[in-house]
Amino acid sequence: MKENIFTLEVQPNIPPNLSRLEELAEDLYYSWDRHVRALFVQLDPELWEACGHNPKVFLRRIAQHKLEEAAQDEAYIADYNRTLSAYDTYHEQAALTSKVAPYIDPDNDLVAYFCAEFGFHESVPLYSGGLGILAGDHCKAASDLRLPLVAVGLLYRQGYFSQTIDHEGNQQAHYAPSSISELPITPCLDDDGEQVQVSVDAPGREIHLRVWQMRAGHVLIYLLDSEVPENDAADRAITYQLYGGDAHMRILQELCLGLGGVRALRKLGISPSVWHINEGHSAFQIVERCRELISEGYDSATAIEAVASETVFTTHTPVPAGHDIFEPEMVAEHLAPNLADTDIPIEDILALGNGQKGFDMTSLALRGSRFHNGVSAIHGGVASQMEQHIWPEIPAQENPITSITNGIHVPTFLAQEWANLFDQRWHAWRNQLLNEDFWKVVDELPDHRFWSMRRSLKSELLRDVYQRVLKRCQRNGMSDAMIERMTSNISNPDPDLLVIGFARRFATYKRALLIFYEIDRLKELLNDPQRPVILIFAGKAHPHDEKGQAMIRRIHELSLDPDLIGKIILLEDYDMAQARKLVTGVDVWLNNPEYPLEACGTSGQKAAINGVLNLSVLDGWWDEGYEKGNGWAILPHSAGFDPEYRDREEARDLLNLLSDEVIPLYFNRGNSGYATEWVKMSKAAMRTTLPRFNAQRMVMDYVSELYAPARAQSKILQADSLSGAQELARWKERVREHWGGTWLERIDAAPTSLLHGESLPIRVKAHLNGLSCDDVTIECRFSAMEEPRDAASTVRYQLQPEGETEDGMPVFAIDIEPRFDGLQYYRICMYPTHPLASHPFEFGGLRWL
Repeated sequence: MKENIFTLEVQPNIPPNLSRLEELAEDLYYSWDRHVRALFVQLDPELWEACGHNPKVFLRRIAQHKLEEAAQDEAYIADYNRTLSAYDTYHEQAALTSKVAPYIDPDNDLVAYFCAEFGFHESVPLYSGGLGILAGDHCKAASDLRLPLVAVGLLYRQGYFSQTIDHEGNQQAHYAPSSISELPITPCLDDDGEQVQVSVDAPGREIHLRVWQMRAGHVLIYLLDSEVPENDAADRAITYQLYGGDAHMRILQELCLGLGGVRALRKLGISPSVWHINEGHSAFQIVERCRELISEGYDSATAIEAVASETVFTTHTPVPAGHDIFEPEMVAEHLAPNLADTDIPIEDILALGNGQKGFDMTSLALRGSRFHNGVSAIHGGVASQMEQHIWPEIPAQENPITSITNGIHVPTFLAQEWANLFDQRWHAWRNQLLNEDFWKVVDELPDHRFWSMRRSLKSELLRDVYQRVLKRCQRNGMSDAMIERMTSNISNPDPDLLVIGFARRFATYKRALLIFYEIDRLKELLNDPQRPVILIFAGKAHPHDEKGQAMIRRIHELSLDPDLIGKIILLEDYDMAQARKLVTGVDVWLNNPEYPLEACGTSGQKAAINGVLNLSVLDGWWDEGYEKGNGWAILPHSAGFDPEYRDREEARDLLNLLSDEVIPLYFNRGNSGYATEWVKMSKAAMRTTLPRFNAQRMVMDYVSELYAPARAQSKILQADSLSGAQELARWKERVREHWGGTWLERIDAAPTSLLHGESLPIRVKAHLNGLSCDDVTIECRFSAMEEPRDAASTVRYQLQPEGETEDGMPVFAIDIEPRFDGLQYYRICMYPTHPLASHPFEFGGLRWL
């Protein structure tokens, strides 16, 4: 008979002079401040690792005598007091407020930031990958900038899976529920001391949600939890697993996030002035906010205009899997009970989300917001093409989707060694993250010191990699002889080893196997004894992505190839802790997605700020960040090429860069004993990336380009009992009724040539079908090419009303002196405009002559 095993946790009594360790453990400030984390690590490094870097769990399990010894240790107490002083200063200081004050009123404005996942730290498993980590970085930067912002998400009892890889290379997904007591969260309490609850309606029942709170410096994150006794077992599971279940579970999660999130803020007395929907998962918040206004007596069109005016939407990926699409009948079934107290027709809501394949949450977010962006310049263009159906008559390059390129939170991802060096040399460097000129100081760092730092970080990484590989090999029953061969290059690492890292989600479009396209040539490069090179791979494939898991199996297989063993290292269970090691320790960061599917690719930014050189396809952020001399660029072939041809050519370019430039440059030591030209490039990577691709710059771009305009627009439309929203809604209804019957006709002679200095007369008759001249803008657009590349390559002239024709139609006219010489092209168009619209093409109508 098997014995029962009981657990018992003997928790220590924290000495009074260390009592604020508990406060530090409850603030996610620890996720980006290494001095705070160091206070815990110093007490017991092995326990820190065993606890998954979770300070709250750590404080429950540390031995009493270690706390008491620390309480008497003068050196530890000095560190403790210094860290608390910095922590208190961070929370009290308001000096940085001036950076947002020109755009947002810190005392009266508030941004509500909704996202389905948040990645602050590996100890808080509420994220799966890039979207969540970006959301965490956004909140951290908002805290650093003192931007008034609250975040809203779901409290998953079971975050994304942990991964092991078996002896055949199969990914094994393991799910471990998190205990509330192990997370840095506290219940939100009402005036009676009871935990705040809200509810949303589902078919035939009510779903109850508890509200919790996390703190990340100055930012509060509110999390909704369906693990409530009033719910049945199925509904308690709604917030159990991140991205778990089928479409029915997903729509319930998104109802809870969107509708429940708004209701939670209302119940807490929080009134945002700007609402940011970060990816489409939370777009149902639009429906709830419209419902609120309709229940106050406003019609649905006015409500939509008012809500959209203060709403920002960010789309994060061109990959279809990132865009939730539901059957319209399912959406109607789930939304109808929540709209029962209004007379809003469900058809109006379904129309907002009408997409090309069903009810599309991205379409709902776009139609329910007036400020939209992609996450890099390329992605902004791709998103404009993808979502052209929202504004079908508008050329994609001119529709209202803009772009703000993602950035990463520097204090989180910059190696502590670099931060310490910066502290020694430039005490206030953290205040210079928006100052591009300042970062020329990187070039002042002595080359030998820079090289030594890079070698040290690489050695630290390889020690960590060795332990991880050893653990996996032993668990899978690998022989000692095979383990020795597998770890031959990392068991006693040579700092002169060139290390190339590829770490990200194993999705097919990221092409993890591209470097193996010409396998014999790669073997040649990796087996040069004079120039040792290894490749490190890490990442997870979605449990339902068979092709992604096949990539992992293939890399595992190649890592056992007699010619590659020890040269191909496959790591398991990629998370934020492992990412911090990789982006600081490798020499080269490899990224070769299918163009243009890499929306941004922030891992490359994390590497570059640490002096790692990117070897990447010119897609996402790298198309903006690459300069000759700060890394290497693989020129992409467009999606129009045959995939086999594209992969072959880009793989060849990749291997050419490795053999002709990357490897020779690294091993060219000259007379100095280190690679001077490599150091020069490494410094350039750091210097050019730090100020341009950090999260403070990103958040300030959101503040100036989206949050402030949304706040200003909402004030205009919502003033005087939403009179502006009502006027704009009525105007759109009238234009929609008449627009189909409008057209233009040219009534002048349309000369085909002019002498230099002469003017071109243009006279156009407009059939407005009941609209007025004030309802439209008529433009003449000149360009030096027949098909202009984008809006910036055209010169626009606006025609003005000039009387009427005999049949009573208005005439619009202008006399233009062309700016270009020689052959040129021009077009004439008309579109509806209103002074209250957020964007010239907000209505989406366009007529060409």
